[in-house]
Parts: sequence; C-alpha cells; structure tokens
Amino acid sequence: MTSPIRTSYTLIPNQKYRRSCRHHNKFSSVLDTDSPSLSTLGNFKALPLEIFQMVLEYLPVKDISMLSMVSKTISSRLINYISTPTGNKRLLLQDFHNPERSGNRKEPSMLEHYRSLGLLLKRCTLLLPTKERLKYIHKILSEISCFKLSGCSDPLHCSGLQCYGVFLQTLTAGWDELECHRVYNFLCELSNLPRRVQTAVSSKPGSARKLELRIRIFCRNVLLNHSVHSSDSAFWLTRILKPWPMVNQARLLYIIFGPASNLDGHVVWQKMTEGPTDETSLKGLADAIKLLYDPEAKEWTADDVISLVDELAVVPQEWLLENSARLLILCGNNICFTFMASKAVNGRAVELARLVVFLALVCEKDLYCMDWAVKMMQKVCKVFSTSGERNNFLQSVENAFAHIVMDALQSVISGEHDEEDRSFLYLFHLVNAQANFHKEILYLTMSNKT
Repeated sequence: MTSPIRTSYTLIPNQKYRRSCRHHNKFSSVLDTDSPSLSTLGNFKALPLEIFQMVLEYLPVKDISMLSMVSKTISSRLINYISTPTGNKRLLLQDFHNPERSGNRKEPSMLEHYRSLGLLLKRCTLLLPTKERLKYIHKILSEISCFKLSGCSDPLHCSGLQCYGVFLQTLTAGWDELECHRVYNFLCELSNLPRRVQTAVSSKPGSARKLELRIRIFCRNVLLNHSVHSSDSAFWLTRILKPWPMVNQARLLYIIFGPASNLDGHVVWQKMTEGPTDETSLKGLADAIKLLYDPEAKEWTADDVISLVDELAVVPQEWLLENSARLLILCGNNICFTFMASKAVNGRAVELARLVVFLALVCEKDLYCMDWAVKMMQKVCKVFSTSGERNNFLQSVENAFAHIVMDALQSVISGEHDEEDRSFLYLFHLVNAQANFHKEILYLTMSNKT
C-alpha cells in the first residue's frame, strides 16, 4: 500500500515538469502559427490591451515613438491608445500658460513634449496617405483650443501655437513640396487664414489690432519660427505672401515682421514714419527679405523682391529715408546694390543720391565702416551707361548733402528743440557723416593715383 503511494508521490514533480515543458512548447508554437498581425506583437500579445496601455504610461513619449516602428500591429495599438481618454490626458498636455514649466530632468518642457509627440504621430501614420494623416491628426488635436488661430484668449502669453509649430515641423520634416502644399492648404481651411488676412490687409492700419496680432503670432509660431533650414522658412513665407498682390504682400510682411509694442504685442505702424528707429525694429523685416532673395526661394525673382522692398517703404506711409537706408544695410550688400541699381537704371538719380546720403548717415550713427558706403556708391556709378549720367548723379549726391545739412541747420537755428536735443544730435551726426564720407573718397582717390 505504501509503495504505490510513494511511487505516485515521487512522480508528481516529474509530471509537473513535463506539463511545464508542454506549456512552453504550446506557447512557442502559438507564436509561430498565429496570424501575422498577432505574431508581430511578440510577447506583448500575452498581455491584455489594458495592461499594454498601463505599460505605456511608464514610457517617455520618445520611447513610445520608437516602439511604434516595431510593427504595423504595435503602431495600430498605439494609435488606439492615443485616442483613449487616458492617452489623451497623458499625451495632449495643455499647460500652455504656465511659464514655470520650462523643462527639467524629470519633466520635459512643453516644446520638447510636442516635438516628441510629432515624431510619434509621424511614425504611427507613416503608411497613410497625406490627406488621411492630416485628417487623423486634426481629429486628435481638434480639442486643443490654444492650437487655433483665435482659440486662446491671451495669445501673447500662451505657448500653444509654439508647441503646435514644433509639432508640425517635426511631423512634416522630410516631406516633399507637394505634401507641404497640402499641409498649408489644410491649415488655411481649418483656421480660415486667407479670409482673416484679407480683412487685415484691407483695413486701415491698426484698426484691427487684435486680428493683426493673431495673424502675426500664428504665422510666426506655427509656420516660420521652427524651420531647421532657411529654405523651409522661405517655402512657408512664400505660401503666406504669394496669393496676394504686391501692395498687400508689403502690408502682410509688416504685420508679421514689423516692429511691435513691448507692452501688448500690437504692430506699431507709425514707427518708421515718426522718427529714426533702431536695428531691432528692422531685423525681422530684413531677415524675411533675405529669405525671399535667396536663390533657393525659386518663386521669387530679384525684381519681385526689390519691388516688395520699394512697396514696403511706403507702409503705411512713406518711411523716413534713414529707416529705409538702415533696412537696406541690414538686408546685405547684394540686396542693397540691386535696389540702388534699379533706381539708377530707371532714371531715379535724385532719389538715389538722397539715399546715398542717408546710407552714410546710418554708417556714422551705427558705427559701420564708412568706406562701405563709398564703395557701394562707386559700384552703383558703373551702372550708368554714360559719363554724363554718372557725373549728374555725383553732382546730385553733393547737392543732396548740402540740402539735407541746411535743412537740419535751419531746424536747430529756429529753436525746434526737445528734451534730448535730437535736432542738434541729428545735425552733429550728419556733418560728421559728410566729413567721413568725403575723407574716404579722398583716401580712395589718392590710393588709386599712387
């Protein structure tokens, strides 16, 4: 009696061992013979969907985006996860008005989070046509009000559109121009951007201040500020400007890149007409013009850009020539020379002569080398076809210096002073500019003779 009992007892461990072996073999065979969609899950297929989604809660968004490339089935599960309330709460952060969330080791910044999210959705939707990708992404992001052109009540202090811009830049990186055209058209359809731009450029400058501000922030933060390559920025800026006639292009360029108030962010329309401005107020406009003049901006000719600069200088009214000269210097040698050569070819020698005077004045005030202004004038002189035209131009430069200095002197003599004595300082800089300009001409003349 005891022996059989002992025998059955001693066989139990072996039986259990064999059972575990059979279980292991059965698991392996299922992996090999299951449907392809399940087999691509690997060991994840042993987890219930709820547990799989709980695992995702512990992974950084960058790691989830890496996981999405394992297989199409994994990618589908991740798409389902993103659409769940849990995934929405985890991934679609909306703390856009918290300046303290600048990022640290434990918690990435909002910009970094949405850059990672853009990469995740780029990989998850890789096999979809562009139109379907955009529809799906819009469906995911549609509840984020701060991603809309007019969705935030305080756009100036909101990082929502910056995050949206980073997200879109990551998503569209490497896409061809046709796909990016579709992206822009899709954004225009969602935001109604063309109609809003039409309203802004057709209204009296400053009469639609809030709309101007929203257009400025949307275009810069969503489309322009996050491009890695200048050619990308030129592409998006071209999409924004090209549908409009030249006069509206100039107005829109000023809305997007012109000087803005430090207090409320609104466009300062009278900045260029009321008095001399600084480089900071002009840098955005100059950088935009350089983007369009670049050879990679294939849809713009040199004549297009020069016409745009010419049109810009009368928005909203004619600029002070000092501000126009400062803008040309910031645009660089090629644009400055092309602009001046255009005036020379078109018989506008008197305008050109006055511009030379103010180029010299800006060089004096902003501490640029005065020989640059002299060499630029020398280069422009070669554009004139005859010596007579060239001599008339040089005489016009001297006349312009004399008239402008006399006007400034008259202002000082008449007692038109303010607290900062600006009229006297203006005369001081102007006389020094004239002296240094002619000094460089003498240096150049004497060095050529020797």
